[in-house]
Amino acid sequence: MQALTTLPSKGELWVVPQLGFELGSSCRIGSRRIRKRIKGLGFPVCHSRLLLSNDVRVARRGSCCGSSKLDLGCRCSKLKVALFCMPKKSPFGALVALAWALEQQPIGNEFLREGSDLVNAVSGETERKDGDYLVLGEADDSDDNDKRGDGDPESGEEEKSTKVDVRSLAWSLRFARTADDVEEVLKDKGELPLQVYSSMIRGFGRDKRMNSAIAVVEWLKKKKLQTNGLIGPNLFIYNSLLGAVKQSQKFGEMDKVLNDMAQEGVLRNVVTYNALMAIYLEQGRATEVLNILEEIQKKGLTPSPVSYSTTLLAYRKMEDGHGALRFFIEFREKYHKGDIRKDSNEDWENEFVKLEKFTIRVCYQVMRRWLVNAENLSTNVLKLLTDMDNAGLPLGKEEHERLLWACTREDHYIVVKDLYSRIRERHSEISLSVCNHAIWLMGKAKKWWAALEIYEDLLDKGPKPNNMSYELIVSHFNILLSAAKRKGIWRWGVRLLNKMEDKGLKPGSREWNAVLIACSKASETSAAVQIFRRMVEQGEKPTIISYGALLSALEKKKLYDEARQVWEHMIKVGVEPNLYAYTIMASVFTGQGKFNLVDAILKEMVSAGIEPTVVTYNAVISGCARKGMSSAVAYEWFHRMKVQNISPNEISYEMLIEALAKDGKPRIAYNLYLRAQNEGLNLSSKAYDAVLQSSQVYEATIDLSGLGPRPPDKKKRLQIRKSLTEFCILADVPRRSKPFDRKEAYISQTEGNP
Repeated sequence: MQALTTLPSKGELWVVPQLGFELGSSCRIGSRRIRKRIKGLGFPVCHSRLLLSNDVRVARRGSCCGSSKLDLGCRCSKLKVALFCMPKKSPFGALVALAWALEQQPIGNEFLREGSDLVNAVSGETERKDGDYLVLGEADDSDDNDKRGDGDPESGEEEKSTKVDVRSLAWSLRFARTADDVEEVLKDKGELPLQVYSSMIRGFGRDKRMNSAIAVVEWLKKKKLQTNGLIGPNLFIYNSLLGAVKQSQKFGEMDKVLNDMAQEGVLRNVVTYNALMAIYLEQGRATEVLNILEEIQKKGLTPSPVSYSTTLLAYRKMEDGHGALRFFIEFREKYHKGDIRKDSNEDWENEFVKLEKFTIRVCYQVMRRWLVNAENLSTNVLKLLTDMDNAGLPLGKEEHERLLWACTREDHYIVVKDLYSRIRERHSEISLSVCNHAIWLMGKAKKWWAALEIYEDLLDKGPKPNNMSYELIVSHFNILLSAAKRKGIWRWGVRLLNKMEDKGLKPGSREWNAVLIACSKASETSAAVQIFRRMVEQGEKPTIISYGALLSALEKKKLYDEARQVWEHMIKVGVEPNLYAYTIMASVFTGQGKFNLVDAILKEMVSAGIEPTVVTYNAVISGCARKGMSSAVAYEWFHRMKVQNISPNEISYEMLIEALAKDGKPRIAYNLYLRAQNEGLNLSSKAYDAVLQSSQVYEATIDLSGLGPRPPDKKKRLQIRKSLTEFCILADVPRRSKPFDRKEAYISQTEGNP
């Protein structure tokens, strides 16, 4: 059975099928007989037989201009309904979409869509796109038909119907520019109902043919003079023309239309003001939209749902979410007091729910725009979210997640944190992709522990983390481990490794190596050894970087025999040494005084295709200087370096000068200092002081003025206190944390391991 739609009217109830009308079917609606006919067509206007499409429109009784009821200008005081079909396809769009219920029909479900759909229906009508003709029929004059119903098959009467092909008529007027052009086309058409003209005006607007729409209105104005006001532009025609102004975006014609209305004595109604609001909105003049709403109320008119929804769109245009929320709260108060529900023609209970949802939608869209704004408006977003909660208009789960996705900048982390908490607290589920996005942004904002908390939630509360979650959180740990490695903060490096294992994250060689290097930089040999052992226990194969860091840690503590054992094990397991490892071993053999092994290492390097560098020779020279060996040995390696066409650097000269100064050779040290200056090298104050002190101790006759001014003291390369502070700021952790327990370095993944 077809669904029925009831259309209330004063004193009557009309029931028409809502769906399932077939083109060519008929519908009869009883009314009192009004026998006035339009010349040339021979059918009654106020009672007609109409062919219906799937969409049915109902218009209320007509009255004079200025009323909210429809005036067709047909001298029929009791016209109750007109049903007609709309064009299915048109060569230039929905040209003959008949705006029959313009003045009273609410926008219905359309205003919940994007604002453009709502504004397109600004005058209160939704667009229809099916049907081709406006079909008007002729009823019998018999009064008995009032009782039996017009066209009742039992009456034995046949009715003649006349089609008005609005589509064809509009097509013939598409190039009209003046009233004379319109007259040329319509001179043989007789007198047509005004809804035909309004339909064409609307269609011309949609097809950007504003000149043709204006020409039709000008022709109607002339027609009014010729028919003594029987046919002429009325409120509905002018509202249609304003709709055409909006559709065609010929906004300059708006003032002309309003002036014409004033000259014709046509008073504005709510639909007129709604059209003006839509035009201002299209122009981006949102403030004027708000002024129009105030004018409607000052005129004593009742704003329609379209008025309120267009105002909300204006707030969205201004990106004023707080204003939109305040506006709806004021509207809600009036609604609950009963001030809004005076107009019985509107289903305000239904419209209130729609406006409430639309307000939430507008606030959500404004917040999205705030989040993509170049300015940081995170505080505004948080405040609006709180205000919406207080107003009883909270966002749903989907809106919360979409807002979180819109957060892409570092300064959005506070919004992400709030949105994530809201979803967790208010909803039973959360999207894994949203959680991953939150982890990513927290890391980008350097809120590492906040990112870790989200990952912990995934483990404890779900959804189960995937590979993306794993890679994101591991990448965050890598950033912190790299910072710990760079600054030598070995304690935090160890704690980070422990934290990873505690959360089920398996550190790779990159993570283990970062901690090993941090231990090596801090000369924490025992910690480096334990981390290396844990690495092997966890099944991770050490790389040359791992061995190099361990060798360096052992060399710094002068554990030369242990370093040789590690070296031999490395060679045994097939790990190819690199330049760094060779250099460390050269330093180890120098520390042992085994220069024959130093020569062997250098030859092995060359045979492996690795050329010694200035760093390699510096390691040997430094070993000689620090061990107090003969300066002649250090000078020999300095000379061998130059023979190999390797240019010495500041460290080369400083170490050799220090060795010569300690060995009682201040004059040679002095000459080397001058040579370094001539080569453009800036030696440290330590080398200057060594030459000066040696010359005084050994009473050397040296012109110390040739050394020039004393160089400024260089800052220490590794300042643990400052580095730890910088790391804590980077890692977003307190500077003063619990004391480090050395047992933390011995923790194994399996409890109880020796």
